[in-house]
Amino acid sequence: MNTLQIREMRFAEIPEVAAIERACFSEPWSENGFRSALEQGCSVYLVAREGDSDQIVGYCGLLRSFEEAEILNVAVREEVRGRGFGYVMLSHLMETGRKRGIRRFTLEVRKGNAAAIHLYEKLGFVSAGIRRNFYRRPVEDAVIMWTSEPD
Repeated sequence: MNTLQIREMRFAEIPEVAAIERACFSEPWSENGFRSALEQGCSVYLVAREGDSDQIVGYCGLLRSFEEAEILNVAVREEVRGRGFGYVMLSHLMETGRKRGIRRFTLEVRKGNAAAIHLYEKLGFVSAGIRRNFYRRPVEDAVIMWTSEPD
């Protein structure tokens, strides 16, 4: 695997990130949604590039609330999935959060998305409950996952 270059998202990258979002999700965030998230002081968004490529291969972000954060978006271009990029990006995002004082992370994931659930479990997330009919297009329950506080 080539080296993955990860850094904080820039406003100029929002159109490319939004295009990946549209390709990955049935109810994607808009460019304005990403712009608003970047403008908030409590959000962190990262983008990843493979090697010295100009193309973004994935992105992820969180919204901080005191010592906790919700992972909001995680996406990897379809053509490069299965190469560990999601794990590397999320590890980096969580470490960035910890350096900023975040002690616990949460997220929701489609109940039927076994690959994502497995990824989150590798990162220390455990199931904490179900949100019934959380997703639309198609309608599906969400698994609520949390990390535990570090010792």
